[in-house]
Amino acid sequence: MTTSREADPALLEMLVCPLTKMPLQYDREKQELVSRAARLAYPIRDGIPIMLPDEARELDHG
Repeated sequence: MTTSREADPALLEMLVCPLTKMPLQYDREKQELVSRAARLAYPIRDGIPIMLPDEARELDHG
């Protein structure tokens, strides 16, 4: 059983990519924080951003 909670927008505004230290873009539909500079998308699970590069998915080219 999973429950989906929304991430706190104020928290999301403070977060940066742990690799590049650049701002992240919140993708509400996919529940991810996207780092264009690192070409990674960090998941948000149960309202909690998972800011580990090993947990991030690589963005498609293009």
